[in-house]
Amino acid sequence: MALLTVKTFGDPILKERSKKVETIDLNIKTLSSGLAHTMYKYRGIGLAAPQIGVLKQVIVIDMDEENYVIYVNPVIDEVSKKTDVEEEGCLCLPGIQVPVRRSKNVVVSALDLKGRPVQIEAGDFLARVLQHEIDHLAGLSIIDRTDQENRRRAIQEFMEAQDQEA
Repeated sequence: MALLTVKTFGDPILKERSKKVETIDLNIKTLSSGLAHTMYKYRGIGLAAPQIGVLKQVIVIDMDEENYVIYVNPVIDEVSKKTDVEEEGCLCLPGIQVPVRRSKNVVVSALDLKGRPVQIEAGDFLARVLQHEIDHLAGLSIIDRTDQENRRRAIQEFMEAQDQEA
């Protein structure tokens, strides 16, 4: 599987809403494999299709460094009232971390790659990762989920890093 390019902050596709997958076919399975390969290559813990420029509701989540799970059309059905704030990074903003408030527990429904419905009850870290990746399907990133001061700082750090690479 070819390594796919991760889109970075500023690419307009990252602000677009993804389309629901109507049929889980060979194209979606190939996309899923590419997502997983790219996630591991870039040392991520999750990746959403829009992050590689594909506006489909498909996410991959690392379960334990070599085992991953693909969720198609994931939807957050329930969130806990209890939240916490933790630093989050994103492959679209390499090297940048910002504090993000997330629900501690979520219930997510999705399809697996065989088209079977699955329900995920997740807490703590997995709940955070699911919320993060599902945000990407709605055109949101950690920059949209942090306060204005941290947003400004993160964008400045990202732009300075880009200038140094150029």
